[in-house]
Amino acid sequence: MTRWSVDGLVDSVRDADAVIVGSGVAGLTAALALAPRRVVVVTKTRLGAGGSSRWAQGGVAAALGVGDTPRLHADDTLAAAAGLADARSVAVLTEEGPAQVRWLIEQGARFDRDLNGALELGREGAHDRRRIVHADGDRTGAEIVRTLVAAVHAAPSIDIVEDALATDLALDGESVRGVVARLDGRSLLLRAPAVVLATGGFGRLYARTTNPAENTGDGLAMAARAGAHLADLEMVQFHPTALAAPQADPLPLVTEALRGEGCTLLDDAGHRFMPALDARAELAPRDLVARAIWRLEADGRRAVLDARDAIGDAFPERFPTVWSHCRSHGVDPRREPIPVTPAAHYTMAGVLVDVFGRSSLQGLWAAGEVTASGVHGANRLASNSLLEALVWGERVARDIAARPATRRSAALDVAREPHRAAEDATTLQAVRALAWRHLGLVRDADGLQQALGALDTLCARRDDAPGDVANLVFVARLVAAAAQVREESRGGHYRADFPHEDATWARRLVWRYRGGRRVDAPLEKVVPRLPSLEEIA
Repeated sequence: MTRWSVDGLVDSVRDADAVIVGSGVAGLTAALALAPRRVVVVTKTRLGAGGSSRWAQGGVAAALGVGDTPRLHADDTLAAAAGLADARSVAVLTEEGPAQVRWLIEQGARFDRDLNGALELGREGAHDRRRIVHADGDRTGAEIVRTLVAAVHAAPSIDIVEDALATDLALDGESVRGVVARLDGRSLLLRAPAVVLATGGFGRLYARTTNPAENTGDGLAMAARAGAHLADLEMVQFHPTALAAPQADPLPLVTEALRGEGCTLLDDAGHRFMPALDARAELAPRDLVARAIWRLEADGRRAVLDARDAIGDAFPERFPTVWSHCRSHGVDPRREPIPVTPAAHYTMAGVLVDVFGRSSLQGLWAAGEVTASGVHGANRLASNSLLEALVWGERVARDIAARPATRRSAALDVAREPHRAAEDATTLQAVRALAWRHLGLVRDADGLQQALGALDTLCARRDDAPGDVANLVFVARLVAAAAQVREESRGGHYRADFPHEDATWARRLVWRYRGGRRVDAPLEKVVPRLPSLEEIA
C-alpha cells in the first residue's frame, strides 16, 4: 500500500463537522440525527435517485404487533444467522427498531394500515410472527427514501454533494479526517473530524444481481485500503426469487412477502419442492431456498412462483412493483406462475463496527450494508436490512454528537493500492462473470483458487484514482480470500468440498488488508479491538 499526500491530489477543500458518504436510509438517517451540526452528504447519484434503499420491496421488520416482542424478533434473527450473529448487536437492533419505525411515521412515512387504522403487518421467511411494516404493498423502500429526502431538503444544516464518487479516506496517521471525492472531473477534499460510510454493499460484483449499478463496494474498498478491520467477508446473501429475465440487469426482485402471503414455489413439473427440504417450506431461510432453486437450474430445470391462488386478481393492487416488473417482461402473475432465479442481493460482509457504528479507525464510523455490525451473521433475516440502517444511522449520529470537537489536521494522506484493475467495460464484465461462477451460491477450493489467479491478472499498474471497476475487483479479492479460509458451509457461504456446518468454525473471521501485488493472500487475521456493550454503557 502506498501513501500519497492529499496536497498534490485535490483541487479544492471544504470543511464540515461530519461527512457522510452515501444517501440511502442509513446515511440520511445519520445526517438528520446530527442536526444542527454542519453535515455534508456525498452521493454517487442525484439525491434519492440511486442506491438499494429505494428498491427495497418487502418492508421493515419490527416488533410492533400484538403478541410480538423484541426478544421474539431477536430469537428469529439469531436462528437465521446460523451461529454467527452477535447477540448484543441483535438485542440493540430489535429493541430500538420499533422506536425508529415510529420516528419514520413522525417524519411523514405513509405505511399501509388496516381498516381500523393499525399498521398492517406482513410475514416473511424465517419470521415466527407477522412483523413486516410495508408501504403501498411492495414500495416500502421508495416511501422511506421519499420521507427522508423531504426531511433532508428541509434541514438547513445538511449540504448535499451529488453525482460525486468518493475515492479515498483522508488520513492523519491512522485517524480518518476526511474524504476525497471526484466531482465534474475535479478532486474535492471534504475535511471533517467525523466520517461516516453509508455506501451500501457490493452486489454489483455478480453477473446476476438485484442491486443497482451504484453498488460497487466503494466504502468497503476505501476502508480496507485505509487499514480498517473487516469481518464476515465470505458472507453474501443470494435472494431466492429474482425475476428470471435474461436480458435484465439488474434482475427485478420478486419480494419474499409473496411467499409470506402463501405463494408457492414449483418446479418445471408443477410440484412443490420446498416442503420436502425444510419444514418451513417456502418460508425457510433465504440460503436454503436459494440453493434449492440453484440445484434445479444446475440440473437443467427451472423454478416458478405461483401466486394464482394466494393473490390472484388482487396482484396489481397488493404488489404493484412486482406486477409492473412482471408485465414488462410478458408475465401475468394472475394467470401464470412467475419464473424465478437466485441472484446476489445483500452483503453481510463489511467494515467491522460496534453497536455505535465505530470502526477500528479513529474518526471513522459506518452504518448499513457497508458494515459487519454482527446483526446478520451468516444469513440476514428478511427485512432486517432497512431496520439496521435506521437503528445504526441514529446510533452513529448519537455517538458523534457526544464526542468533543477535535482539531483540524493540516497534512493528510490517502492510502492507494498501486496495482489495480482498469476502468473499462471489458474488465467489469470479466469480474462479474468470474464472481458469479466461483464466488456465488456454491464454492470450492479449485474455483476459489482460479478466481484469485484470474483477479491477479486483472490488476495493472495505474496511478490514477480508483473507480467503480477497480473497487469491484478489489472487493472480489477480499471475498475470495476469506471464502478460501472458511472450510465449512454456513448460511450464505456454501462450500461443495466442505458441505456441512462445522462447530469449530462457529466464529466470525476478522481481517485487515495487507496490500501487495499478489492476491492469493491479501488478508491478515486480526483480533478486533472494539468497545464492548458494557464499556459503551
